[in-house]
Amino acid sequence: MSAKVLVTGGAGYLGTHAICELLQAGYDVAAVDNFSTAGPEGLARVEQIVGRAPSIHAADIRDVDALDAVFATEKPDAVIHFAAFKAVRESQHEPLRYYDNNVIGTIRLVEVMERAGCRRIVFSSTAGVYGADAPMPVSETSPMGEPTNVYARTKVQCEEILQDLSRSSDAWTVLLLRYFNPVGAHPSALIGEDPLGEPRNLMPILLQAASGTRERLEVFGDDFPTPDGTALRDYIHVMDIGRGHVAAVGRSLTEGGCEIFNLGTGRPVSVLELRAAVEKASGKPIPFRFVARRPADVAVSYADASKARDVLGWSPRFGLEDMARDAWRWQQQSRV
Repeated sequence: MSAKVLVTGGAGYLGTHAICELLQAGYDVAAVDNFSTAGPEGLARVEQIVGRAPSIHAADIRDVDALDAVFATEKPDAVIHFAAFKAVRESQHEPLRYYDNNVIGTIRLVEVMERAGCRRIVFSSTAGVYGADAPMPVSETSPMGEPTNVYARTKVQCEEILQDLSRSSDAWTVLLLRYFNPVGAHPSALIGEDPLGEPRNLMPILLQAASGTRERLEVFGDDFPTPDGTALRDYIHVMDIGRGHVAAVGRSLTEGGCEIFNLGTGRPVSVLELRAAVEKASGKPIPFRFVARRPADVAVSYADASKARDVLGWSPRFGLEDMARDAWRWQQQSRV
């Protein structure tokens, strides 16, 4: 009998792609989502892709009664915890909402896990925990710096809670996955990034500009100390992120303690480079203009992901051209 994995935030961009990879790897999967930032359509399409479907539970991770019922029904062997608010600018304006959902929600989840006797968790974290002054490329041994926004601060707090939990009992297995900038979509074009409301990440904004539903791209800053003056980021295909979670779950089933892994390509890409890749994939010009920097933006952020390669046996398979191609195909298919 295969192991069962419960995925919180399963209807989201990362959740749906990870669930596809988990199902294809032979795991049974249960998805939990309150559908506040993504609808259920992506989960419905997972079965079209894989030929198998996860069980789906509409529940908020802060609702302990609902979660208790889910764990009693599903009896998962491990949990992947994606559920979180993640918009950087929004987090600066609504800090209490972010602390409540991201931090309190994580505490409630692990309390339910403890009661259910399920003590293996793979946590969705961010490179933002390294702060603005980390040497590049950042490795897992780099100290956590002062986060530049509330969203990243919630992830730091969740990591610290989970590390304390692991130190408190050998029964707990915790894997913290710090990844960089997921982009792209499933090659089938059946699932991809489909934010409710105004998109805040660069790739969906580029796709809107290429398709004509947005007038132009606004580039925040042209005076960073980088080759073209725009910020450098480590973009990674969402399918590689999904595969990283499968590898992490496999390790959680055989190893104990707390481990941290970066998931990234190790190749920094500028805003203008990503724009050029989307222009090439779409065959469309993307108008843009420079605007003032955002206060929280760092100039350069990219990964040393050698530990994931050496320990998890994971390395990225997709390059920038793949990311842009699959994202554009999803944009076209999802608007049909």
